[in-house]
Amino acid sequence: MQSDTGRRVVAEFFGTFWLTFGGCGAAVLAATFPNGLGIGFLGVSLAFGLTVLTMAYAVGHVSGGHFNPAVTLGLWAAGRCANGHVVPYILAQVVGAVAAAACLWFIASGQAGWTPGGFAANGYAELSPGKYGLGAAFLTELLLTFFFLLIIIGTTSKGAAIGFAGIPIGLALTLIHLVSIPVTNTSVNPARSTGPALFAGADYVGQLWLFWVAPILGAMLAGALARMLYEPQEAPAAVDVGARRAA
Repeated sequence: MQSDTGRRVVAEFFGTFWLTFGGCGAAVLAATFPNGLGIGFLGVSLAFGLTVLTMAYAVGHVSGGHFNPAVTLGLWAAGRCANGHVVPYILAQVVGAVAAAACLWFIASGQAGWTPGGFAANGYAELSPGKYGLGAAFLTELLLTFFFLLIIIGTTSKGAAIGFAGIPIGLALTLIHLVSIPVTNTSVNPARSTGPALFAGADYVGQLWLFWVAPILGAMLAGALARMLYEPQEAPAAVDVGARRAA
């Protein structure tokens, strides 16, 4: 593995680790804390947005700050991610998410009487927080990932404000969670879904396919649209500290 690719993979691992640990950790450890101190849907939504915002500026200039297989494939479809980065990025993202879920499990299980419940995993039908069916869950994940990628690509394109892309992208992920936590517990990220599902049980693993297929389809549709709306050859492929995305 070339040293540049190695640096990028490490950045994607830690970025995805932080997204999964911070966002899912907020849901597992703090969302329903007793005595009225729980952070609820709003707090969990902000936690996910803040993980992307902080890591976009911390390591985005190294790897491009994808932290999400759907983002990687959507940017690839838009012509903003090199072919050779796709598989290493996705592997690093999945491993990072699983490692984060394992650490979160260890911490959460240290509380006397703790039971995992859904462990912040994603689901539909009986595993949906609001008991939304498969069709509703699929469309929700597809649409929200589509717009997430459109925001990512648009805010990092030529002509967008320099130095600020991480902010609208983090806010977009916050809004996405505010809309869809009741429907699917919000994925828009196959790696984030995979880590908690492995610890939540076979029922969640059995529904994991939707949280790969729908986000990737939505992201790649956005990437295809972006080829018409923007100029991929003049815009890098992921958020960096200068507010562009580096391929």
